[in-house]
Amino acid sequence: MAKLMIFFLHAGTHVIPIAASSVAAFIALSLVVAATLYLSLKSRYNEEINKKVEMFLKAYGTSKPTRYTFPEVKKIARRFKDKLGQGGFGSVYKGELPNGVPVAVKMLESSTGEGEEFINEVATIGLIHHANIVRLLGFCSEGMRRALIYEFMPNESLEKYIFTHVCNISRQPLAPNKMLDIALATARGMEYMHQGCNQRILHFDIKPHNILLDYNFNPKISDFGLAKLCARDQSIVTLTAARGTMGYIAPELYSQNFGGVSYKSDVYSFGMLVLEMVSGRRNSDPSVENQDEVYLPEWIYEKVINGQEWELTLEMTAEDKEKMRQLTIVALWCIQWNPKNRPSMTKVVNMLTGRLQNLHIPPKPFVSSDNRPMPQNTTNT
Repeated sequence: MAKLMIFFLHAGTHVIPIAASSVAAFIALSLVVAATLYLSLKSRYNEEINKKVEMFLKAYGTSKPTRYTFPEVKKIARRFKDKLGQGGFGSVYKGELPNGVPVAVKMLESSTGEGEEFINEVATIGLIHHANIVRLLGFCSEGMRRALIYEFMPNESLEKYIFTHVCNISRQPLAPNKMLDIALATARGMEYMHQGCNQRILHFDIKPHNILLDYNFNPKISDFGLAKLCARDQSIVTLTAARGTMGYIAPELYSQNFGGVSYKSDVYSFGMLVLEMVSGRRNSDPSVENQDEVYLPEWIYEKVINGQEWELTLEMTAEDKEKMRQLTIVALWCIQWNPKNRPSMTKVVNMLTGRLQNLHIPPKPFVSSDNRPMPQNTTNT
């Protein structure tokens, strides 16, 4: 083993450990230099992000939603004392506007991307207003402090009403007629995003957690941090990596062998959401779950083919069973692996408002369990 040779200089009765003190000084100096360099690069990086955001806001103009200062946001959020939840892009707090309107304030974390989640939210939902899309009432951008102020949704997310047994929440499961209402309203919100705006909005993270419920349990689509704008006549978009939440991501986002990425990718996510609603089960991630478990769409498809009834705890009338079957067949069409075989959200709305007799059972919407695409390079929220 190599030994550290330390030389001592005798000065009278004093012995000075020259080598040891020199090494310590060198290490200390290196740490100071490294820290200074890191802070300098971080400062320059933050300046670039701020410049990018401010350029966007300048082009965005002064129209609503309202821009607030950070002290104003702090006051609106009541000094961030009432935390509602934590998401991939930051923490959400309950607050109140000066006029008394209750709001949800999302404080974006400084480490999330290059300001893209902030820009995405303001650019997509800042200028649109639809009954089934959460409304952005204001925002703040001061240095690296960024906040988004939304209308308050008192009944939280759809997730808590689907997976009551998983979330340990004593809530009555959603009745079939309420499931149909929520699915239809969500579909109308997505139809507006895809067809009703000047630019098509691709959400890329449709899931129960991002469907919020208002005072009357009307659903509103939220969290546009991963959204992408494109021309309404643009059929295919280019992404550098898959984005979304595993279990809801369409196959084409993993591999181009399944087709091009488009608004049909949102349709797939919607289908998975509806399958979870009707089954009360999570869409398991094939990369991490027990491989012996049955893939949820496969389990549901077999039930539909065999005409089996749903194993739900609540008693259902013949009309309820028909609504459940209608929801299920529509969802199975939405999760077809070939994007071309999936319906548009306009077609989905028509299927949900039509009669069950006019719905045909789709082809098997998946390949075998062993050949499903494996998740990689995903951006989770």
